[in-house]
Amino acid sequence: MRVLVRNPNSGDGKRSARAADLARDRGFDVRDSTRAGETYDLAREAAVGGAELVAACGGDGTLNEVVHGVDDADRLDDTELGVVPAGTGNDFADNVGIRGVDHAFEVLESGERRRIDLGSVDLPADPEIDRDDALPPRPFLNSCVGGLTAESSARTKPASKRRLGVLAYVLTTMAHTRGFEGLELEVRVGSERDPTWEGTAAMLLVGNGRRFPGEQRRQANMEDGKLNVVVVEDAPAIDYLARGAADRFLRRGASHLTRVKASSLVVDAARPRQFSLDGELVERRHVEFGCRPRAMRFAVGEAYDTHPEENPPDVS
Repeated sequence: MRVLVRNPNSGDGKRSARAADLARDRGFDVRDSTRAGETYDLAREAAVGGAELVAACGGDGTLNEVVHGVDDADRLDDTELGVVPAGTGNDFADNVGIRGVDHAFEVLESGERRRIDLGSVDLPADPEIDRDDALPPRPFLNSCVGGLTAESSARTKPASKRRLGVLAYVLTTMAHTRGFEGLELEVRVGSERDPTWEGTAAMLLVGNGRRFPGEQRRQANMEDGKLNVVVVEDAPAIDYLARGAADRFLRRGASHLTRVKASSLVVDAARPRQFSLDGELVERRHVEFGCRPRAMRFAVGEAYDTHPEENPPDVS
């Protein structure tokens, strides 16, 4: 059984509708969500029911929920995964070489399957935000972002995303820049007790499937068991954004950036802040990141690079 879990409200709706037609023509069982979070339930049910392939149709958030559902069903080892890009943001699909709806079905039918990494976030109990219950670990495929872009994404209106696509996030970030207080952080890598970095940051970027804008090649190495970590110091980043130079503030070699590769890290903020897991917002002061090496069997396109060139220092 092959299942397409579809968010019919992703993006402009047109790509999602075409995906449903193509999927049915090819014998997929198309299961549509009707409410927020239902793609998680549908994917979990498909995995428990023995689906050999579960593909997500939507954006990065939909894909995250689908993988989360299969993972919680304890079926990642037995279920192939794929993506049909139909959302506002389709970063992960692009990074695994999927170039559109039609191409996605070509890949699902006959493309290569690779074992690729899965990022994870542990969210311990945090009584500082009136919550004494620990949340279960959450997966992320592409990235987890804390700071300016995470807090701006919460302010980005759905209508703006539909009209402007990913540009909506950039414009909201620019509008929010002058009122941003900065993110007081301590970042510890691996088992180190002393902070690898501490101070005021504009952003914390933790990538599994991607590196970040300002680099010639965005795809990270998704088979090395490492996360790509970038800390963007506060003042220079705010200055670049205020001057409309968002394409330059993450340029390689910039003095206001700290980059490392690590299999795990711990982040403590001075107060609870928002973190965006593939677009899903959570609020925490203490966050623990990990990488699950080659946890997923994923359908990838011809442009997927198994060994992209890497430059950040590698810290275990």
